[in-house]
Amino acid sequence: MAFADIVRNIEDRANVTTLKWSKKKGWIPEVTGFSGYGSGRRVRVLARVVMSNPEKLLVDDSSQSITQQAQRGWRQFFTIQVANLPVTVTVGEKVVNSTTNHNGYVDLLVEDHNLTPGWHTIHILAEGSELAEARVLIVENSARVGLISDIDDTIMVTWLPRAVLAAWNSWVRHTNSRKPVPGMNKFYEALLKDHPNAPVFYLSTGAWNTFETLQSFLYKHQLPDGPMLLTDWGPTPTGLFRSGQEHKKVQLRNLFIEYPDMKWILVGDDGQHDPLIYGEAVEEHPNRIAGVAIRELSPSEHVLSHGTTASLSTITTNGGQGVPVVHGKDGYELLQRYETQPFMEK
Repeated sequence: MAFADIVRNIEDRANVTTLKWSKKKGWIPEVTGFSGYGSGRRVRVLARVVMSNPEKLLVDDSSQSITQQAQRGWRQFFTIQVANLPVTVTVGEKVVNSTTNHNGYVDLLVEDHNLTPGWHTIHILAEGSELAEARVLIVENSARVGLISDIDDTIMVTWLPRAVLAAWNSWVRHTNSRKPVPGMNKFYEALLKDHPNAPVFYLSTGAWNTFETLQSFLYKHQLPDGPMLLTDWGPTPTGLFRSGQEHKKVQLRNLFIEYPDMKWILVGDDGQHDPLIYGEAVEEHPNRIAGVAIRELSPSEHVLSHGTTASLSTITTNGGQGVPVVHGKDGYELLQRYETQPFMEK
C-alpha cells in the first residue's frame, strides 16, 4: 500500500471517529456556501457541509483578541466533513436534490435557472442543517472579456508554497493581517475600466477553508468581487497532496468551455507554476487569451516560495501566438507596462 493510501485511510478513520463524537455532543451539520458562477444556460453551485457546535458564540472579529483571531486562523483547517448527506439546492424557482461528496462538498450544475445577469443569492439546505445562502454570478451573454487572477503572491503576500510559512500565515497569524501586493487593485481597475461587464474569477491552489477570509480580504483592499475557485488539501488516490497545477488547468478549461465567446486576461506570479500554466493556455488557445500579466517575486520571496532565487518557469510568445505579456514587481509596475502595451484595442 502506498504512503498516500495509508494517510488517506488514517484521515477517513479520524473523520468517522470525530463525526460520531460530534453527533454525541449534539453538533449539527452546517453548510458553508461558496461563490458560484454561470451563464444564462446553467449555474455552478459550490458549498461544503461540516459538523458545527450549535452553542458556539458568533463574535465579531473587531471584538476578538489577537489570540482569538489567531485561533480562528488555524481552526479553519480542522473540520469534520459530512459525506453522502442529502442536500437541497434552490436557485430561483428551480429546486435540485443532491448529496455531498466524500469530503462533504457540493459541486452541482443547475440548468434552466431563469436568473438574470448579475449576482444572486441562492439557498442550500442539508439534512439536519439550518438554511444557508450562497452567492452566484450570472455572466452577461454580451461579455467578451474576463479576468482570471491567482491569489497567493499575486494579490496577497503569503509565501504559501513553503509548508512552514503556509502554516504560519494560514494557521497562526490572525486572519485580518494578510498584506496586499501593492497596486494590484489599481492595476485591475485599469484592466476593467473599458469592460464594465467583465467577470473576475480568482483561481488559486488555496484551501476552501479560507474562503470567508479571502472574501473579506478582497473587500478590505478594494479588489474586484468575483467567484473563487479554490481546492481541497490532503491525500488523493494518486498522491499525498492534490496537484495545484492540475487544479488550475482544469478550472481554466472549465471557464473556456462555459464562456466560449470570451477572451481572457490571465494574471499570476512567477513564484511557482503560473507562467507555465498560462503559457500552455496561450499555446493551446491563442485566440482565447487577450493578455497575460506576471507579477515577479523578489529573490528573497523566491527563496521563501520554493528555495531558489529565480523563478521556476517563464512565459514567452515565441511560438508566434502574438499574445501580449507584461511583467512587473507589483501592481504599479504592471500597470505602467500595460499602459505601453495594452492587451486589446480600447
